[in-house]
Amino acid sequence: MYSIPGSTRHLPSESNNTAPAPTRSATSHPSGQAPAATSAVALATETPPAPQTVNDVLTQSQIEAVMDELDRDLIGLMPVKQRIRDISALLVIDQLRAGVGLQAQSPSLHMSFTGNPGTGKTTVAMRMAQLLHRLGYVRKGHLVAVTRDDLVGQYIGHTAPKTKEILKKAMGGVLFIDEAYYLYRPENERDYGQEAIEILLQVMENNRDDLVVILAGYKDRMDTFFQSNPGMSSRIAHHLDFPDYSHAELLQIGDRMLQTMNYQFGGGGRDAFAEYLNRRLEQPHFANARSVRNALDRARLRQASRLFADRDRAFTRADLCTIESDDIRASRLFNASGSPAARVPGVPS
Repeated sequence: MYSIPGSTRHLPSESNNTAPAPTRSATSHPSGQAPAATSAVALATETPPAPQTVNDVLTQSQIEAVMDELDRDLIGLMPVKQRIRDISALLVIDQLRAGVGLQAQSPSLHMSFTGNPGTGKTTVAMRMAQLLHRLGYVRKGHLVAVTRDDLVGQYIGHTAPKTKEILKKAMGGVLFIDEAYYLYRPENERDYGQEAIEILLQVMENNRDDLVVILAGYKDRMDTFFQSNPGMSSRIAHHLDFPDYSHAELLQIGDRMLQTMNYQFGGGGRDAFAEYLNRRLEQPHFANARSVRNALDRARLRQASRLFADRDRAFTRADLCTIESDDIRASRLFNASGSPAARVPGVPS
């Protein structure tokens, strides 16, 4: 049986203060009674009362701060955010039930995140790890992100040690396996991915109170993966589908990225970027927020080359922070349609 030691669940209501309260010898007090100060210290170190209301749990766990960060980090994705809130509500009520003696088996929290690249799956997984940690369902709250290459070996006897080492690192937190369907390659009889899957299945069942596994990838491929591995499918309790961003949301994402990097669009720059997005959405291999970031990085390169060419000019702060329309329209997406654009030699488009 594959198992990982140290998988102990800690609920927030359990005291982490294991040191005993300071005491003084009774011989120091003729009455044989400890002073009132000692009693006060003992009371201060007692386990706090179990939460009795939703607000009690929210105050102790501070999970609303994590949800606020999720809203700030990710634009749109309302169905995903609502599902995360639903899962959080389940765990909060589970704590209240435990507080009145309604003990039950820990809920299965293994998940599947499906969607195209750049839709925020890894970011949501990070926030999910924080939520689970604050609610006491995992000990550490860290995220370990891996792919097939981190789990599957190339020769006999190599896969098990690799997989168990990753599981050891992830224990107490969340294991995020991107493009999980690559673990299963039925066309190759000598592939060792099935061995990794079997180890994962046992640990997901036996250590589910101390490890949450999130499988991620394209929806159609994940569906095929689950059909071919019913044991894995039966252990996944929550399936979250990440939709593609709309044009308006992509434009908002671009605004936020520029703000984070201390840039801004100049006159006509935002309109040019909106037009760029319209054209890019029609091209293959579009990766949502990832493609937005790549486009803005290329625009920054063009802006830097444009400023670099004017070597004797003293630039203002606004000059250094502004992405102009020409910095966007120099993309090959505009040139291919015959639109005039001043290409900067050597700068990607």
